[in-house]
Parts: sequence; structure tokens; C-alpha cells
Amino acid sequence: MTRHKFAVGQIVDFDSRLVPAPRPSGPFEVMRVLPAEDIHSQTYRIKSKTEPFERNAKEYEIVAVDSPAAEKGANWAQWLGADATHRPKTSRPVRPR
Repeated sequence: MTRHKFAVGQIVDFDSRLVPAPRPSGPFEVMRVLPAEDIHSQTYRIKSKTEPFERNAKEYEIVAVDSPAAEKGANWAQWLGADATHRPKTSRPVRPR
């Protein structure tokens, strides 16, 4: 079974280190993982909030966006529809001793 580098819902952008080509500006959300064409070629459906359509992107073409500071002045909390000051608490299971 092939492991996927990106998960559905993850924020990605096109890799700027690739050969300069006309690329849309991100960020993009991974909408779904498409069935692999071959073992070396994973494809994702990604969508930007600024475009009304989804697009295909090969795994080698995109990179994960780690933090808001990684993008030039983007307001990530607003883009994601979340409050920047609110972080949901995660509960951890209690281990019996």
C-alpha cells in the first residue's frame, strides 16, 4: 500500500524550487487523494479559495505549508475560517496505572 505525503484537509502550495512556470498562487487545501497511476506518481485534488474549481497536482509539485509565517502575509486563520487566538484542546486518553 502506498503511503501518502499529504492528508485530506492539509494546506499545501506549489513548490517554488521547481522550474519557473506560470503557477497559480496558493494556498491550496488537499481535497482528495486520487488513485495512483503508478507507484512513483501520486496525484492530489487541491483547491484554492480564490478559484471556483479544483485542480490536479502531482506529489512532487506541492509542499506542505507549515505555518502562517511561511506564506507572505497571508491571514491563515481567516482563510481557514478559524479564530487565530483559539486553538482547540485535544484530549488524551487516560492510562490506568
